[in-house]
Amino acid sequence: MQREVSEMIDAMKRGDTRALARTITLVENRSPGWKEAMQAIYGDTGSACVFGITGSPGAGKSTLTNEIALRLHDQGYSLGIIAVDPSSPFSGGALLGDRLRMRNICMKTDIFIRSMATRGVLGGLCQAARDVVRILDAAGKDIILIETVGAGQDEIDVVRVSNFVMVVCIPGQGDGIQAIKAGIMEIADLFIVNKADLGGADEIVADINGMLDLCTHNGIPRPPIMKTSTETKEGLDALVENLIAYARERKAATEVNRNHVKEEILSLLEREVFHFVREELSGNGRFEEAVEQVLSHRADPYSTVEELLGSFPLYRGMKTREK
Repeated sequence: MQREVSEMIDAMKRGDTRALARTITLVENRSPGWKEAMQAIYGDTGSACVFGITGSPGAGKSTLTNEIALRLHDQGYSLGIIAVDPSSPFSGGALLGDRLRMRNICMKTDIFIRSMATRGVLGGLCQAARDVVRILDAAGKDIILIETVGAGQDEIDVVRVSNFVMVVCIPGQGDGIQAIKAGIMEIADLFIVNKADLGGADEIVADINGMLDLCTHNGIPRPPIMKTSTETKEGLDALVENLIAYARERKAATEVNRNHVKEEILSLLEREVFHFVREELSGNGRFEEAVEQVLSHRADPYSTVEELLGSFPLYRGMKTREK
């Protein structure tokens, strides 16, 4: 590992905020030395409790995250916050506006906020976000909050990173649970009906209970439902008390941690295999030739993929065994 990277990691572990930010940038941008950096810090991870906050757009997730962070900080916890915003499909950039709603915690000691883009990942989190969780953990953060982009029903990647997932919804959006049904309904450890001061919160609670009646099987713990309001502060203290109680008990969740490791290894494998295949095919010009053949209708995309993968011995062996 490069000496500069090693010194940066050492400084990060000593509490240097600038070194922490630089380490995250190194890994997020996949700059030279990023993989060695992740390998070096891994032994210092596993202590932080990770809470995911997801739900429909406009549910008040950023403001709720701000209120949760304030109360956890007052309890003496060191916090890392990952605020995820959608990426532009054209530039790849993001507005990163969520932290604008967290202005009153930006200057708090022991609270580190990192804004990140989804980088086009449908599930709401890119692999770099998983890496940032590891880095914040190694930097000594007790609790990490991940506030996701609010992509709706497909945004379930957060469960693969978090120890505990909060699904946030609000009254007054037509079908109150339209945005949180299907896959996202099944990942919640806790449902939060936010903006309860607007009225209609009890109807949303009833809707969620109705759906839980249909999808919760016997013997499976039923996720609780809490009402909150960042305007009146209703339910916020009780919510944080529940989170603290879970953080103290989470060490026993061995199976959850095992699943997270499996998902992380598979995600890294997918990325590495994809880049290997892409570089190999682009390097010998076969990929561009295949594109031309498909464009001229001399070949179809499906047969082309089979043919391109057939140039790799491992894939050929797999297809032989299938026969």
